[in-house]
Amino acid sequence: MTAKLKTVGSLSVSPLSLGGNVFGWTADEAESFAVLDAYTTAGGNFIDTADVYSAWVPGNKGGESETVIGNWLASRGNRSDVVIATKVGAHPDFTGLTAATIKTAVDQSLTRLRTDYIDLYYTHYDDESLEVGEFLTALDDLVKAGKVREIGASNISAARLAESLTFSAREGLARYVALQPHYNLVSRDTYEGELADVAARESVAAMPYYALASGFLTGKYRPGAATDSARSEKAAEYLATDRGLRVLEALDTVAAAHGAELATVALAWLAAQPTVAAPIASARTVSQLPPLLAAADLSLTQAELTLLNDASA
Repeated sequence: MTAKLKTVGSLSVSPLSLGGNVFGWTADEAESFAVLDAYTTAGGNFIDTADVYSAWVPGNKGGESETVIGNWLASRGNRSDVVIATKVGAHPDFTGLTAATIKTAVDQSLTRLRTDYIDLYYTHYDDESLEVGEFLTALDDLVKAGKVREIGASNISAARLAESLTFSAREGLARYVALQPHYNLVSRDTYEGELADVAARESVAAMPYYALASGFLTGKYRPGAATDSARSEKAAEYLATDRGLRVLEALDTVAAAHGAELATVALAWLAAQPTVAAPIASARTVSQLPPLLAAADLSLTQAELTLLNDASA
């Protein structure tokens, strides 16, 4: 991965963010360490996680991914070389965005991550029961205390994002510099339009999650093919749509032209979209990393972008 770093607020991040949702879930600690080592050896520096990962797994409580990453940071002694993003508001013990919840949850995340600061701290879901001032003031307090460097928002509406940015500007508080929307070739509707417009107008960098649509955009899910994966049920939903089949066909065409894998093309399309700084993609094994890393160095032609746009419309 030789592409230049992207600027997100005061941070300089790799053009591909490594998703940590699999750490402590489908990847054990040894496998996770191997993936993290391979990603950073290839030049990556941007690791994404959340305090809730992976509370949905029987026997897990949430925080497993942060714990794995924290153990890796401690064992490698490389904290200053990587940008760590995590999220608050969805952990079973710390739901919502009250000031008290945020200030307690951040200390739990710092402990698990074995660090004294978080580079990018997202509100995982908007808490519409609160005025934006409550959580923005709490987040600003964390920035002033040195516990957080920059803040971001995930799963937020265009109206609430705009309101939050206006409030921060008016009150002189830390502002959202990053946005984490659900966005990929087969899920464009939730981001494109008003939300993307606010991000562009306010210079908020987007880091899309589900960038490969639960693995569907890798091309391993095809009509009539059985795949054993924790995410196969979700991927099958895309396979059952005309849009999904059109997208696979277009990806096949573009991938063949470049001698690339489908995942590489899908991520390159996403990276080429306005406001997108670094798509997020996860790898359970080291062998899954190369096509993800290659996306940063693949430039699609305008004709190829148009083909993919039309197929996914």
